[in-house]
Amino acid sequence: MVFRILFLFLFLLIVELYSFQAVKTLVKIKWVLISYQIISALILVYILYSFTKFDRSIGQTHQTMLTMGLLLLMYVPKLVLMVAMFGEDVFRLSTGTVNYFRDTENEEFLNSRRKFVSQIGLGLAAVPLLSLIYGITVGKYNYKVIKQRIFYSDLPEAFDGFTITQISDVHSGSFDDPEKISYAIDLINEQNSDMILFTGDIVNTHATEMLPWIETFKKIKEHPYGKFSVLGNHDYGEYVTWPSETQKTENFEDIKKLYNQIDFQLLLNEHRYIEKGNDKIALVGVENWGHNFKKAGDINKASKGLATEDFKILMSHDPSHWEYEIKNHEKNFHLTLSGHTHGMQFGIEIPGYFKWSLAQYVYAQWAGLYENLGRYVYVNRGFGFHAYPGRVGIMPEITVIELKKGDKVA
Repeated sequence: MVFRILFLFLFLLIVELYSFQAVKTLVKIKWVLISYQIISALILVYILYSFTKFDRSIGQTHQTMLTMGLLLLMYVPKLVLMVAMFGEDVFRLSTGTVNYFRDTENEEFLNSRRKFVSQIGLGLAAVPLLSLIYGITVGKYNYKVIKQRIFYSDLPEAFDGFTITQISDVHSGSFDDPEKISYAIDLINEQNSDMILFTGDIVNTHATEMLPWIETFKKIKEHPYGKFSVLGNHDYGEYVTWPSETQKTENFEDIKKLYNQIDFQLLLNEHRYIEKGNDKIALVGVENWGHNFKKAGDINKASKGLATEDFKILMSHDPSHWEYEIKNHEKNFHLTLSGHTHGMQFGIEIPGYFKWSLAQYVYAQWAGLYENLGRYVYVNRGFGFHAYPGRVGIMPEITVIELKKGDKVA
């Protein structure tokens, strides 16, 4: 832990030194420069102090989220600025070296910094700064309803036009605005879907995080064909140090009860038939299965007794499950609904044209709809937020999926 803090300190110190070079190039007023240095030093000390006080028996708190937000807010823009200044240093060093070996009469090995480079660097740094501020103040509750229609040639007739609302990754321990959460619940109810599915992570770690929000989430109205849920990786309480295995187990049992307290049926490696008219589809729910996370999900147990030709919807929190086990599974799972990635809460999306996030370098499927041989996975971008108390570009999502009988995707 001490080594990590020391490494972080040295890295941030280098970032600070480069950033100060840009400020010093443009600002000549001494008291402004001194004030900048004092404020930067105080923020750096606060961030490092907060990290040293992180308690693994408690896990994430609003204080740790504030620290993470402050870290990103202060140093992502400065990293951008550092890249610009470092690029100028490479140019200055190269020019100085060439001039030295040419025996020119240039008095200085390194030319002085150019004002316009600092101006460009600060201009570029303003983009992530303003984006992060927006993400913390507005973006984290800027809920988007995303509608997706999926066609299947073998969809039972009675389910043509069947609608499903999906939510995922609530992370109730991060919430700090009851009015915004109530607004999101109203948005869910306005969709008037046939069924609602919740694909895990009701808390960050502790069951008690959800207690202030139970009555709010109970306002999600009854859906004609039910309200179902599965567990996510955070629901197992594995990211803190517990005083005893007994307390960890009790917390896990309490978390499972939370889903029932908000009137969702929790599926634990099992399935249910959803009947409409003379037709039926199978809803399968597995515990968390992640390529790099807890592997409690048992798809074979959950689908025991189901035939290959049965139309199946699978709820599995982590989309890596689809990538490694589901997309080529012999039982043919038509649609998998996942979450987990949050799109890393930071990226760029232009619907229908372009989307990018660091999440794509970790997950093959990280946001939206993906297909393999007529089998689909939809990755919800998440309802809540975690670690960074904001969202930039990747907004909190309420998904509405419409199943259609046919051969095309729209």
